[in-house]
Amino acid sequence: WWQIPPVAKVILNGKLNPGVTGKDIIIVLSGYFNNDEVLNHILEFSGDGIQQLSVEQRLTIANMSTEWGALGGVFPVDDKTINWLEKRAAYIEKRGLENVPSDADGNGQHPRVNRQRIEELKQNMTNIQPDNEAFYAKEIMLDLSTITPHISGPNSVKTMRSVSSAKNEKIKIDKAYLVSCVNSRLEDIEQASMMVKDKHIAEGVEFYIAAASSEVQKEAENSGYWQTLLNAGAIPLPPGCGPCIGLGVGLLEDGEVGISATNRNFKGRMGSPSALAYLASPAVVAASAVSGYIDYPIPENGHASITGEVKINPKKQQETTSTRIIEGFPEKISGRLVYCWQDNLNTDGIYPGKYTYKDDITPDEQAKVVMENYDPEFVNNIKSGDILAAGYNFGTGSSREQAATALKYAGVQCVIVGSASQTYKRNAFNNGFLVLESPELSDYLKSKLGTQKLSVFTDNNAEIDFKNSRIIFDGNQYPMGPIGAAAQELIVTGGLENWVRNKLKE
Repeated sequence: WWQIPPVAKVILNGKLNPGVTGKDIIIVLSGYFNNDEVLNHILEFSGDGIQQLSVEQRLTIANMSTEWGALGGVFPVDDKTINWLEKRAAYIEKRGLENVPSDADGNGQHPRVNRQRIEELKQNMTNIQPDNEAFYAKEIMLDLSTITPHISGPNSVKTMRSVSSAKNEKIKIDKAYLVSCVNSRLEDIEQASMMVKDKHIAEGVEFYIAAASSEVQKEAENSGYWQTLLNAGAIPLPPGCGPCIGLGVGLLEDGEVGISATNRNFKGRMGSPSALAYLASPAVVAASAVSGYIDYPIPENGHASITGEVKINPKKQQETTSTRIIEGFPEKISGRLVYCWQDNLNTDGIYPGKYTYKDDITPDEQAKVVMENYDPEFVNNIKSGDILAAGYNFGTGSSREQAATALKYAGVQCVIVGSASQTYKRNAFNNGFLVLESPELSDYLKSKLGTQKLSVFTDNNAEIDFKNSRIIFDGNQYPMGPIGAAAQELIVTGGLENWVRNKLKE
C-alpha cells in the first residue's frame, strides 16, 4: 500500500517584492497550481529565489506544503541554514538544557543542535545535494517577481486572490488570528507589531495572538513586539494549539468571518461550519484587524500577473498482474455504494478537530460524529457494510487516525477514492481500514451522480475483486491499485498495533 513517493522540483526564481512573505509564496503556489499537481509528491525547493528566504519563511512554506497536497517539502542546506543552526546552538549553550528526556542522548549538550553536529554537516554539504541524474516527476516553476501579498479562502487553501483585490471588496472581518505553529515565530510577531504600532484594533474585531512557543513569547516580550500588540488591543492566548484546531476561546461563530495566519482554513476547523475563514501573512492579518476588513498597504505592482508553469516528465509504465491473497483476507467483498463527490475532502470534514483530543471518546461516539463537518446527515443514513466512494485527494489535511477509525466504527467496509492523501492511507491501514484508489470509478460516479447532493446513498452494490484488482459497479469494471500482502496482513490482524503484538508473541 505504500510506495516511494514521486518527487517534484519546485523552482523559485526572480526577485522577491517588498512585503511578500513565505506565507504569500505558499498561498500562491497552492492557489495557482490547484489541480493536484503535487498530490502525494515530495517537494524539493530550488532556484535562485530561495536565497532571499529566511529560515522562518522556508519553515512556513515547508509546513504548508501538505496543505497544497504534498507529502512534505524540503529545502537545501545552504549558508543561511548553517548560520541559523550556529545561532541556535549558541542560544542553547547560553540558555542551558530544558531538562527533557531527550537531553540524556546528548551527554551534557543538546543531542541534535550542537557545534560538533553542525561542523559535521558543514563538512558533508557537498554530499547532501541532489544527484545529477535525479529523476523529478514534475518541475514546477514560479517567478517570485510576479507575486504580491495574497490571501486564500474562504475555507480552502486552493482558492486565492491578491490582497489588493480583496481590499477593494471591503470584506468585513469579525476575528483575526496570529497564532499556531506556522506563522507565530518572532519574525512573524515583529511584522504584525509593525502594522499595529500606535494604532488600535477596529471596533467589533477580536484579534487573538499566541506565540509558537513560550520561548518565542519571551523573546517577543523582550523585544517589545508583544507589548505593541497588546497596546493595540490584541487578546493574548497561551502558546500552543488553540483556535487553529478549534479549541479554547476565540472560535469563529455562526456567520462570522475570520482572517488567520494559521496553516489551514477548512470549513468548521476554527469553529462553526457556517463561518468563513481566510488565510494570510501575519502582516496582512494585523493590518486587517486594525481596518476591520481585509486590508494591507498595496505595493506598487499590486496587480501583477503571476507567472508559472508545470513540466511533467514521463515515467515508465508497469504491468499489473494477479494479486496473491493471503489466508484470512477475502478475495471479494460487496456492499451498498455510498458516494461523496467532494474532492480534497479533508480530515476536519471527516472527523472534526474539536473531538481529536478527547482521549476517552469511544468507538461508538466516534461513529456518531463521522462526516459531521462535511454532511451532518451522513451519520443518519450510513449502514454497516456500506462501501464509501469519494473524489480525489481524500483525507487531506491534519494527520489524525480518527478520520479513518470513525468511518470504520460506523460500519463502512472500505473507502474507494480517485486518490487519497498518503498520510490518510497510512493511518487507515495502520488501523486495519481499507483505502482503495480507482480514478476511473470516481470519474464515472461524478458524471452519473453529479454534485448536487453531498452524499448519495445508492440502491446498487459495488463488488471489489482483490485478486484481479478491479471494482464492478453498474455492470462495468473499473481498475484499482492492487492490495499487496503486507497491506492485507494489516487488515487481517486489525491494524499495526495488533500486527506488532502478534509478531512479539511469535
